[in-house]
Amino acid sequence: MLAVERRIKVLERIAADQAVEVSSLAREFGVSEMTIRRDLRRLDRDGFVRRTYGGATTRLVRSGGGFEATQNARTLHHAQEKRQIALRAAELTADARVMFIGVGSTVEQFARLTAPRDGLLVITQSLVIASLLGTRQVRVIMAGGMVRQDELSCVGPAAVECVQRYNTDVAIIGAAGVSVRRGITDLDDQEAGVIRAALEKTERIIVLADGSKFGDVALSTVVPISRVSAIVTDPGADPAEVERIAREGVEVILVEPKVAAVPARNPSPAAAT
Repeated sequence: MLAVERRIKVLERIAADQAVEVSSLAREFGVSEMTIRRDLRRLDRDGFVRRTYGGATTRLVRSGGGFEATQNARTLHHAQEKRQIALRAAELTADARVMFIGVGSTVEQFARLTAPRDGLLVITQSLVIASLLGTRQVRVIMAGGMVRQDELSCVGPAAVECVQRYNTDVAIIGAAGVSVRRGITDLDDQEAGVIRAALEKTERIIVLADGSKFGDVALSTVVPISRVSAIVTDPGADPAEVERIAREGVEVILVEPKVAAVPARNPSPAAAT
């Protein structure tokens, strides 16, 4: 197993358990505890986890009297669902030549899983996505502007002006909330403003959102449901909200999580007789 694959699986474990131990991970992956410590040190440096004595936990920051996950740590929440959603979206956009890619942890998974190819041009406001794609066989246009330090995305008039220049085949965006009543919503109005501008000149809008976002309404509406072509989500989405959205003519694609196959047991001697 490659180191990067092992680190992704470590993140998935932390997403499920909220905390892990070095010794347990070493046994699970068949590597030394020193190797796991190096993995956790790298993930801590990148902002995904917080190392503790003998292991690691999800990384949290204090905000408004409570606690919320940092941008990197939010990739841990519903990690399996987000990966499957991103994989399905990559299949749906395999023929796209010019794409706008928004911000958010599920959208970042999409950027990681999108196959690089000649002729693909991506416009984005996300520094994370630009860095993921910029070293691969993809042309990337970065919308400049004021950088939001918590999200590493560009906002403001310069970013809006940049994204308005380009006609795109498809726009891939995330969501803080998905509802018929308020459409696709975002927590930050400035960020939503850049995405709204990008959506003015696109042929298709595909929303990537895990099921927990259905029925929620965040601060700022990015786009009404009637403008959305498809939403890729998981079976955890509220069925009533899914039905209401589908009645608006939006394709809702439910991606089933993949379950690891359990190897068949050899029958015992007693059972064989």
